[in-house]
Amino acid sequence: MGTRRSRAAAALAGLCLAAACSSSAAAPAPSPARSRPVATIVPATRAAASPTRSAPPAPAPRVSVSRVRTADGSVVTVATFRGPVQYVLHNGSGDPGPAAAGLVRAGPAVGGAERRRLLAAFNGGFKLSAGAGGYEQEGHVISPLRGGLISLVIDRSGRARIGVWGHGLPAPGEAVYSVRQNLQPLVKHGRPTPAAADWGLWGATLGGGEYVARSALGQNASGELIYAASLSASPDDLASALVRRGARIAMELDINPEWVQLDVARVPGGRLTAAVPGQDRPADQYLVGWTRDYITVLAPAPAG
Repeated sequence: MGTRRSRAAAALAGLCLAAACSSSAAAPAPSPARSRPVATIVPATRAAASPTRSAPPAPAPRVSVSRVRTADGSVVTVATFRGPVQYVLHNGSGDPGPAAAGLVRAGPAVGGAERRRLLAAFNGGFKLSAGAGGYEQEGHVISPLRGGLISLVIDRSGRARIGVWGHGLPAPGEAVYSVRQNLQPLVKHGRPTPAAADWGLWGATLGGGEYVARSALGQNASGELIYAASLSASPDDLASALVRRGARIAMELDINPEWVQLDVARVPGGRLTAAVPGQDRPADQYLVGWTRDYITVLAPAPAG
């Protein structure tokens, strides 16, 4: 009996030893190559912290002045008004004069806050008595506007554009504030109009000559206004100079030496310089007051 128990115990111990050995062989150590990859968690704030491209700064308002020599030898001064500038039509003490004096704020002289923003000022169009077009200032029609005539339109925000009145101008709902008309188009669709070659169509000149003081205003495809003037030029000279500087449309402004004038400053509110060589009027003429209507070019008003 004792011998059987001893043999049974020995057999059982052998079985346990064999089971332990086989269990160890069936569960090998995990291989690093077969391990499950560990996920990398990226904080949600990291994407927002990545660098982003900032919008380019807005161009500074300024006046770019250059000279253009035309095919016949005339030299034309060209001023392009760049950046976020604004425009104001001013009433002259003599024209429109009393007809507008009691109705409008922008009168014969530049002063106050407008002076501190002033970048340039240039002459307007013919006297209203010449019948070359209508005149509206600050919502008051001083002389009736006429369809088919080239027009400078300034809206309530001070933005300006040139077009033919009654032909897409004004646009539906456009906030028209001031309008200065003067004759037919000088440039259209980026080319001088056929009428530009006939100088007799562009107003009576001193001495009856073709080459006299003349001025014009155009607009390029970017919407910038471009002023052109010379003390000795034909209408076609002005048209050609404006087209060379990118004008898509343009109008003639006033003519003859007494009226053609452009004054510019390097910075808003800076000292004004007479920009057309030989112009009759001094650079501060629009500051002390002037007899005819004119347009100022202003930097935007300071925020706040």
